[in-house]
Amino acid sequence: MHHAPVMPLEVSQCLVNNPNGLYVDCTFGDGGHTSYLLSNFKNIKIVSFDWDEDVSKKFFKEENLNDRVTFIRENFKNIKESLLKINISKVDGILADLGVSLKQLSNLERGFSFNSNVLDMRMDNRIKLTAKEIVNSYSSEDLADIFYTYGEEYKSRQIAKAIVSRRKTMVINTAVELQKIIYAVKRTGSKKNPATKVFQALRIFINDELENLKTLLFDTPKLLNAGGRIAIISFHSLEDRIVKNNFRHNSNCKTYKIITKKIITPSKKEMKNNYKSRSAKMRIAEKINV
Repeated sequence: MHHAPVMPLEVSQCLVNNPNGLYVDCTFGDGGHTSYLLSNFKNIKIVSFDWDEDVSKKFFKEENLNDRVTFIRENFKNIKESLLKINISKVDGILADLGVSLKQLSNLERGFSFNSNVLDMRMDNRIKLTAKEIVNSYSSEDLADIFYTYGEEYKSRQIAKAIVSRRKTMVINTAVELQKIIYAVKRTGSKKNPATKVFQALRIFINDELENLKTLLFDTPKLLNAGGRIAIISFHSLEDRIVKNNFRHNSNCKTYKIITKKIITPSKKEMKNNYKSRSAKMRIAEKINV
């Protein structure tokens, strides 16, 4: 069974303008949003993207929803070309939940977890570069740049130097080993793991996540029907800033109407029931008929 999606009610209320429309879930993940939308809107159809080959379609086969869902194993940066291949040029809504799926986090062989015995962090195994290669071969300066640019880690230089020092005597093979190195440099009084920002930075850099998002946002105005909406759920300031600036630019160009003057966040109840939703922020824009 898929885990609970983030803000499913808010997504359904804000995204679906056409109850008979065609929608895109750019980040199928554990299937939560796609399932929720299909269950609550009986006449919509969805094209679901995910570039992770481990994504399961079993749930939808069991629910006999295949005639309403088309799956594409592809990076959402290629959304325009991928839709054209199946003769789709326009859709009524596009959703992207930019968080890492529970399935990826819980699979210790993927290296996203702090407790993993590998250092991988690739969303797609077709990507060549891994976290292990980065931490064992990049210079201290390059590591610091990655940690600061993609993780906003204020101790980026100290952590980078500690990594380079440690690898002189041993290869850093696992997420557990990397976490210990970071612990020795950085302590925190909050509940957040001190290694969180470094792990985030490595994941974003390896998977080119920010550039993928920019490409998706660039192509979306061409794909949306008039009145169609785009909803983006982000989990850190780097992503949210990109989305905010894109929506503002398209609004100034009279391409979008911004629906969320104030960002939408999970309710207190949802954050209590789903701790990982606590940092989620959703922005929504609507294509203007021009």
